[in-house]
Amino acid sequence: MGKASRTKVDSSRRERIAAQRAAERRAEQRRRILIAAGSIIAVVAIVVAFIVVKANSKPPATSASNGPTGAALASVVSDLTTVPASTTDKIGNGGGQVSATPKAVTNGTPLTANGKPEMLYMGAEYCPYCAAERWAMIQALSRFGTFSGLSTIHSAAANGAGQAEPYPNTPTFTFHGSTYTSKYLTFTPVESETNIPDKSSGGYTALETPTKDQTALLTKYDVPPYVPSGSEGAIPFIYFGGKYIIAGASYSPQVLSGLSWSKIASEVKNNPNGDVAKAIVGTANYMTAAICKMTGNQPASACTSTIQSLEKNL
Repeated sequence: MGKASRTKVDSSRRERIAAQRAAERRAEQRRRILIAAGSIIAVVAIVVAFIVVKANSKPPATSASNGPTGAALASVVSDLTTVPASTTDKIGNGGGQVSATPKAVTNGTPLTANGKPEMLYMGAEYCPYCAAERWAMIQALSRFGTFSGLSTIHSAAANGAGQAEPYPNTPTFTFHGSTYTSKYLTFTPVESETNIPDKSSGGYTALETPTKDQTALLTKYDVPPYVPSGSEGAIPFIYFGGKYIIAGASYSPQVLSGLSWSKIASEVKNNPNGDVAKAIVGTANYMTAAICKMTGNQPASACTSTIQSLEKNL
């Protein structure tokens, strides 16, 4: 074979090798692209699956609220719980805004917890009467101790059957998820239902279940002569250690109609002559009187001479 022929053969061989290597490079590039695309698709699939799982695994809502949170909530709670004693004494019995006061219990079943007298509350988040009463309860109990973990809700507008509720969307708090600390008494709240309608039952979604003993107290004392005939089993039901009870609202939720949480708290703190402050603080004063009977009028900062004068009227 001549030199020219060998050169031609070598050139052809080099071209074939180059073409083969180019084809291998293109194949490798396609393989890498396919792997990258497959990885992206896999990641997207994982993310989508995670989102779907999270959406389906969320616990059912326990309440509906458009109330304040964070610093705004802290400000509301502060205004509600730091009303000076001079203001509470000035409001006294509420100036006609308090329509019902604690009823004395005859031969009441003593109730204690953790070595202290116990105040039991039974209510529900949908209930507008409970909504009104909680404002006063928080005000009164804060004179003896401290709340944490309070959150805002509003009473229901309609039940599961679509029936309108009285005093809908009353701004309030829920005791569900909160804690209360006091060296004078134990506070035990039970929020039996949320404010979310349950179409299957025609009522509301269950939340907390009272104990057998708590239900027994409701059955025994939430009846005449402690409540008017026909209103048996009314909530809110508050049992003051075997000495007093409250069944139903102490003032009309209408007083709070159309007001925001911050407006209500501001009225309580800054306008003792207004109906909101008279209703809430007046009710809180009567509750404080009942609690002071449980604690032997301790502490003196809560059981003032004005409060002790209300004790005589219970």
